[in-house]
Amino acid sequence: MQNILRLANLALLVLFPIAWFAPLMKAGLLPLFSLKEISVITGLQSLWGSDVFLALAVTFFALFAPYIKTLGLALVQFDLLKPSTLPVLSILGKLAMADIFLIALYITLAKGIGVGRLETAWGLYLFTACIISSLVISMLTKQSETKIASVSDS
Repeated sequence: MQNILRLANLALLVLFPIAWFAPLMKAGLLPLFSLKEISVITGLQSLWGSDVFLALAVTFFALFAPYIKTLGLALVQFDLLKPSTLPVLSILGKLAMADIFLIALYITLAKGIGVGRLETAWGLYLFTACIISSLVISMLTKQSETKIASVSDS
């Protein structure tokens, strides 16, 4: 089981950057014109030009929090970091989930206003799957580490 968790977590180190560049949604002002693809990276580029504080927050939640958590989890899984850091890594995972909520909120608001056209794209599902997979891997790793600790204590 531990080897599967390690491989799945290492896969996330590759999948997260792919998800950042993948199209989250396609947006257009009018139904007759082509839609522009929006990714995490293009969204961040746009934010840096208009609101630096929000860009910093989204950069932390969308890029750094999930990736640092995944790296930390890999270090725990390969016994390079103490399992006592798992609660901190769990908090990082919960912070990373906040950006999925924000994206869903933006899509809902944009569709409700009805000014343009907005379609979700495959990158949104990949990004969401990466975040949720990371949370599941983290929970399973924590359970696994707890079992190992209890066996070694007895």
